[in-house]
Amino acid sequence: MMEIGIDSFAASFSTGGSPQVNNESAMANLLERIELADQVGLDVFGIGEHHRKDMLDSANTLILAAAAARTRKIRLTSAVTVLSAADPVRVFQHFATLDLLSKGRAEIVVGRGSSTEAFPLFGYSLADYDELFTEKLGLLLQIRENEYVTWSGKYRPAMKNLPVYPRPVQQPLPIWIGVGGTPESFIRAGKLGLPLMVAVIGGETHHFRPLVDLYREAGIKAGHPAETLRVGLHSLGYVGNTTEEAIGDFYPGYAETMNRIGRERGWPPMTRSRFEAQLGPKGALLVGGPDEVAEKIIRHSQALGGISRLTFQMDTAGVTDDKLLRSIELIGTRVKPLINSFSVKQPVS
Repeated sequence: MMEIGIDSFAASFSTGGSPQVNNESAMANLLERIELADQVGLDVFGIGEHHRKDMLDSANTLILAAAAARTRKIRLTSAVTVLSAADPVRVFQHFATLDLLSKGRAEIVVGRGSSTEAFPLFGYSLADYDELFTEKLGLLLQIRENEYVTWSGKYRPAMKNLPVYPRPVQQPLPIWIGVGGTPESFIRAGKLGLPLMVAVIGGETHHFRPLVDLYREAGIKAGHPAETLRVGLHSLGYVGNTTEEAIGDFYPGYAETMNRIGRERGWPPMTRSRFEAQLGPKGALLVGGPDEVAEKIIRHSQALGGISRLTFQMDTAGVTDDKLLRSIELIGTRVKPLINSFSVKQPVS
């Protein structure tokens, strides 16, 4: 069965004429959304990591710990942890503590980070972008496997037979690798036998199939069982009662946000025609009514050779909290049952 969940960047801004919400209320609303996701049977809720004024997720394990006290079954994960700019010892300690608080529901998705503000903030150079991640991932995995750690590297003081506590409930603590579009990232995850979380926020999802194949091929070649090479998909999305309602709620804030970020990154302007192209059968956006979105998720899974997890990123479009709650309810009560009623191998026209 495919796991269905939500990812959030704890966004705290107004778009498209929506009312401004103060940070205290935004955080309270976020915890309410996580609690509802648990109640309607969603499988996972992820909190990102950014260090920006308009996102409140810089200390994501604190948000997840608060959510652990208010939920029962839903798995709680980062989306992602910017490991390149973090201390792997502290990352492990924080998520091991979360695992204890949640009684074995914590996970980590680690990545290099598409937003780069963490690097200067914590004294790292972007010139070391990949080398930092490679070294720190190696240490994190060693800590996961060993209570006492002996290790040396370039970017952190050496460890000589030092214990790392606490130890988590889960053995091993789940660690996913979050990737964008570089082949090297997919191959590295496969060689390590770690589950893969693919962020597809634009274009056509099926174009990622060759990269997913590289991941699976590298994993099998390294001796990892095919069934352990799990693939998850992180997509921008929003579910309304009808497709027209969903588009009306989502598009204004989505376009405003994409244009604001696009000015920082040199992207072309977001137009209505570009948005509608993403709504097509192969487009990355999961915006529509429950039936339409469920069928599109199944098509995406088939296009990628089968996925085991799909998470919606919906809170950066300035949609009001009451509508986000309604969307989460629809995903849990309508979309997830529809997906689980199909085999991912069954053709969808």
